[in-house]
Amino acid sequence: MSKSLVIVESPAKCKTIEKYLGKDFQVLASYGHVRDLIPKEGAVDPENGFAMKYQVIDRNQRHLQEIGKALKNADTLYLATDPDREGEAISWHVFEHLKEKKLLKDKEVRRVVFHEITKKAVTEAIAHPTELSTTMVNAQQARRALDYLVGFNLSPLLWKKIRRGLSAGRVQSPALRMIVERELEIEAFKTREYWSHTADASAQGQPFKAKLTHFNGEKLTQFSITDETRANQVRQALLEAGDGQLIVAKLEKKQRNKNPAPPFITSTLQQEAARKLGFTTKRTMMVAQQLYEGIDLGGETVGLISYMRTDSVNLADEALADIRALIAEKYGADNVPKEPRQFKTKSKNAQEAHEAIRPTSVQRLPDLVKNRLSVEQFKLYDLIWKRTVACQMIHATLNLVAVDLNCGSDKNVFRATGSTVTNPGFMMVYLEGVDDSKEAADDQDRLLPPMEEGRPVVLNDVAANQHFTEPPPRYSEASLVKALEEHGIGRPSTYATIISTLQNREYVTIDSKRFYPTDVGRIVNKFLTEHFTKYVDYNFTANLEDDLDAVARGEKDWIPLMNDFWRPFTQLINEKEESVQRKDVTQESIDEKCPECGSPLSIRLGRNGRFVGCTNYPTCSYTRNLGEDNAANSAEPEVVEGRACPKCESPLVIKTGRYGKFVGCSAYPSCKHIEPLEKPRDTGVECPQCKKGSILKRKARSGKIFYSCSEYPKCDYALWDAPIKESCPNCQWPILTLKTTKRRGTEKVCPQKECKYATPYEGDPEDVNGPA
Repeated sequence: MSKSLVIVESPAKCKTIEKYLGKDFQVLASYGHVRDLIPKEGAVDPENGFAMKYQVIDRNQRHLQEIGKALKNADTLYLATDPDREGEAISWHVFEHLKEKKLLKDKEVRRVVFHEITKKAVTEAIAHPTELSTTMVNAQQARRALDYLVGFNLSPLLWKKIRRGLSAGRVQSPALRMIVERELEIEAFKTREYWSHTADASAQGQPFKAKLTHFNGEKLTQFSITDETRANQVRQALLEAGDGQLIVAKLEKKQRNKNPAPPFITSTLQQEAARKLGFTTKRTMMVAQQLYEGIDLGGETVGLISYMRTDSVNLADEALADIRALIAEKYGADNVPKEPRQFKTKSKNAQEAHEAIRPTSVQRLPDLVKNRLSVEQFKLYDLIWKRTVACQMIHATLNLVAVDLNCGSDKNVFRATGSTVTNPGFMMVYLEGVDDSKEAADDQDRLLPPMEEGRPVVLNDVAANQHFTEPPPRYSEASLVKALEEHGIGRPSTYATIISTLQNREYVTIDSKRFYPTDVGRIVNKFLTEHFTKYVDYNFTANLEDDLDAVARGEKDWIPLMNDFWRPFTQLINEKEESVQRKDVTQESIDEKCPECGSPLSIRLGRNGRFVGCTNYPTCSYTRNLGEDNAANSAEPEVVEGRACPKCESPLVIKTGRYGKFVGCSAYPSCKHIEPLEKPRDTGVECPQCKKGSILKRKARSGKIFYSCSEYPKCDYALWDAPIKESCPNCQWPILTLKTTKRRGTEKVCPQKECKYATPYEGDPEDVNGPA
């Protein structure tokens, strides 16, 4: 009997889907994209209707051969790649390749989509197949062609005008602009001092705090009081006027309902996983993919969540019924609203046929499947499960209280606010996180003691509090994804790729989970914003995404869209190639003369970043590090107090090299002794090899952290991973190490290669020997 052949993207799904469909079906994986544009000029021909030249991706040649071989014994081909634009394109590429090989003769070809890997979803999809969407394929081809044309034409220009090896992307460039502009905002920010006053009061023995809002009849603004002298004068005046008490002038009570957040879409899942779990966007999508493709629950592999690349907040009616039933059973029927909650999708181009990210069965409580999941899988599943359940519970009811208190007269007013939760509703399950909260706790989260209008309360003290304005925070992964989504830049499947690309190109670095632009990133952004302003404009990029979505819906033709982009873009490339010189991009004039030859100085881009150099180079070779003034540069090197060179006993000095500052001998070059500026830190873990020294945390010249014995060079024991003072339960080696990988997360592992001991580590890796 002839079999039906089903093609999916990931091999992780094959066995599960094959089991659901039975022996008459064979399931094979494409392993992602099978074809791509040829990696050279001419892959897209604008003069010939943007015709594209594809080739099979080398690593997937074998998989296509297996598909072709299996198709010979099948009468029907089901293309079941992921239910998004990329998945549609993969199915089309598989179809086109098989057609070119003349393997589709007398074969029925159908398109099916699984929004979740469950038996019901899979069998229903096979029972109701559709056709390949030409419009979705055209939209994906247009996006790929645009990215290719930008990359293959703009990147060579960057090589000529900045340095070789650089590249620019259609979507990544506006994202880089966001990060650089935020950094420039921070650098230009002028800190201002201001003061506030807080009353330390109590009523019925219960302390509370109130903030000064009016003084001498004047309503206070942020900068009403800007110096310590004035702040102390106000404090003293308030203490004298109050004379140990405040009078309750006005007391307001009102009730407020707080509604739950909608179920997760791709961007909100990435943001919340970053806030609450510390996951990067790439890590979030990797773990979500594992949950979607299926987890072995003991004899059965089941997809635990619905498809994770989506911008729709819809939930299926069947899922809603299950969620409401579980809420009634687990949290009580009074926590189920009369009607299921419906949420409105913010994205105007959301694919409403899709669902939000949800558990495939809400009855699979996180604790029931915990022992089948890795630590990371459990954390993410628990987050998705709680958000999904909470979104269908009743609102939380809060009692808000606001009290105005007079100090001496009604011209001096303090205000205290607080709240109590009357009915927690959805909050008993889940509460959404927030970005960059500057207050340790919202005033409204404070509980206030009972008070009555006209009655006094005790005034214990008045505190004068000094503050300084702060610049806007640098982007975290969560806030960058949120900003990209708000500007309409990219789509759910692209956020993780955008961030990875910026890092891989070394345009940005991440420190303490915040993005910093590199010197090269700044120069590239400067070039693009000054000379290709239109193409890094947020609105232009967002409008182009909208146009691609219109192509996917069949509302626009992709060829005119490509023409509208290409003609002015290629003209601008040609203009800039002639009119822009390299020094215009890589040099920035400063109002300073060279101390050696009197020529103007400029900030220049070198192999190791930006520096100050003479414009009369190579005749004059004067340079100095950016940020060092002329006086500092000409001063004598800083001597390390109380230390001499261990080799020749000359004074040690602090020097600057390509890897930053270090300690070196002042007698260089006759003595070449050097050592790191930062002293190695003792981890307190005894060296397991020599048992004499302890393991020190050191920094290599490249900046990478490693761990080695304090007895070096007598003992050469070294590690890349942080040591823990625990012996291995398998081989009894005296220490374990903390190892973090993308696939398995953070684990305690034995450093002995022959021992395979590994166990999940649930703490914060930075708690062991400090941050790396």
